[in-house]
Amino acid sequence: MGRQPDGNAPVTGQLAKTQNAEIVARRAEALDALDSVLPFDRRDFLAGVLTDDDVATLRHLAKEGIGANSLRALASDLGYLEAWSFAATGQPLPWPAPETLLIKFVAHHLWDFAKRETDPVHGMPADVAATMKSQGLLRTDGPHAPSTVRRRLSSWSTLTKWRGLTGKFNAPGLQSAIKLAVRASARPRGRKSKKAVTADILTALLNTCAGDRLVDVRDRALLITAFASGGRRRSEIASLRVEQIVGEEPVPADPKNPDGEKLPCRSIRLGRTKTTQADSEAFVLLVGRPVTVLQSWLERAGITEGAVFRGIDRWGNLEKRALTPQAVNLILKRRVAEAGFDPAAFSAHGLRSGYLTETARRGIPLPEAMQQSQHRSVQQASNYYNDAERTLGRAARIIV
Repeated sequence: MGRQPDGNAPVTGQLAKTQNAEIVARRAEALDALDSVLPFDRRDFLAGVLTDDDVATLRHLAKEGIGANSLRALASDLGYLEAWSFAATGQPLPWPAPETLLIKFVAHHLWDFAKRETDPVHGMPADVAATMKSQGLLRTDGPHAPSTVRRRLSSWSTLTKWRGLTGKFNAPGLQSAIKLAVRASARPRGRKSKKAVTADILTALLNTCAGDRLVDVRDRALLITAFASGGRRRSEIASLRVEQIVGEEPVPADPKNPDGEKLPCRSIRLGRTKTTQADSEAFVLLVGRPVTVLQSWLERAGITEGAVFRGIDRWGNLEKRALTPQAVNLILKRRVAEAGFDPAAFSAHGLRSGYLTETARRGIPLPEAMQQSQHRSVQQASNYYNDAERTLGRAARIIV
């Protein structure tokens, strides 16, 4: 039977295939308007699972000025939810969703390993899991991280409100189900990057792009800028524009000797990020070598405005389109592999955790490090910071 996500009467055979192809093509064209936010390689997938109303909602959110990162996350979560709904119920997401469907979502994603051994239908059904895996949406055989489930429920709630509807997301039954499911599916929390890109690792990565090719000059500037500016998120590096980089007066190489050698300095105006608003005056600094490396890239590429870090085709030609956050991650993984490390152990987030780990190793106070990293949560920042301090401290060395 032909899939009719928008509630039309079902059709069969070649007519259904033709109609569905036309619907997907129309949605893909509509999603092109969001090409600066949504990765191009995800456009066709989203066009296949979202409904016309979904696409209209995303375009409305973009016009309302919602942040690129937030819109990207909402689109990704909406795509997952629609795909799960079809796999689990054979129908698109209902708006608003009944409490029973919300609880089913929780039950499919948070479950008990031990109970699964004695009850095969506990957790996500095998056929649903197989469908989600075939679409590249499910990469684990175990329960999801509670934070991921809560985030997708939050996105579901947000999208419900934007449609002018009231959902059941605060219903006592759902909240109770979440608490019980989180307790049952307890598992150690994994980090976004298993290993931190500390200064020694960064040096090894920079050595892999020490050549004179355009791609080497770009990758060198990208890696050192992301790290030295406080471990910027991959989305922030991908969206960085020349207009955000402001020249500053040279600063002393040694803060204790203000009349000594001077180093070049630039500030990066952050604008809207995960923890700042578009009209925020938040900024971070680049001092010394990172400034010269970044400037060399801009001059070599002839970039005077727009995106700082851009794609380079297989022939070494610079593209106008900015790198995507995914491309930033792939660049780091490629350089990690070239440096002889395991790319599975690193991600672009390792630059962020690595920066804080390195500041701890060097005895830089956490508040000063947070000014550069722009972490808003002391608890989150101190997780990386404290790990480094503990390995260097005396508490674990009572008996050696």
